[in-house]
Amino acid sequence: MTIDSIGSAAPARTAERPQFGAETAALQQAGRAPATALETAAAVKGPAPTPTLEQVTHAVSELNKSSQAKSQGLEFSIDQDSKRTVVKVIDQTTKEVLRQIPSPEALEIAKSLGSTKGLLIKQTA
Repeated sequence: MTIDSIGSAAPARTAERPQFGAETAALQQAGRAPATALETAAAVKGPAPTPTLEQVTHAVSELNKSSQAKSQGLEFSIDQDSKRTVVKVIDQTTKEVLRQIPSPEALEIAKSLGSTKGLLIKQTA
């Protein structure tokens, strides 16, 4: 790295980048070509598929069955009113809830805001 003074008339340098990096070489060895710019842009702009309630419920039950979640004292559930995923950290000895994300208060606020939709802002375009 060199430091040029502001007043010097040195020509601007161009950044040197290798045409094929380690990632490209690894993809070529695996038999895959790197994604084109259009494929990358489409993947970023495309909407993410929204899971159904059944898929989320199944994922939550699988997480609860895992031995790592049990040993760490984690419990996953879905709030029936807001349909949000809830994670609880539970003390293994006392079975007391140490932390809940989102908190019960936040779930109540979300529930009350959901039922008063349109009452908070009365403005038409």
